[in-house]
Amino acid sequence: MLRTDDAAKIIGLSPSTLAKLRLTGGGPRYIKLGRSVVYDPADVEAWLITNRRLTTSEPPRISRR
Repeated sequence: MLRTDDAAKIIGLSPSTLAKLRLTGGGPRYIKLGRSVVYDPADVEAWLITNRRLTTSEPPRISRR
């Protein structure tokens, strides 16, 4: 499992951006363990794959769990 800081480094976003994505539902799936948030590396990888684009004109995909 990855802590928020580690997942953010892999994705290339800040930890605060990941926190905002948890609120809006646009980020990778996560697990709440008490007060801690962790990410399964497979979920981070799946989220990255889902958000791949070929062109800048492609509409963004909204990932809903």
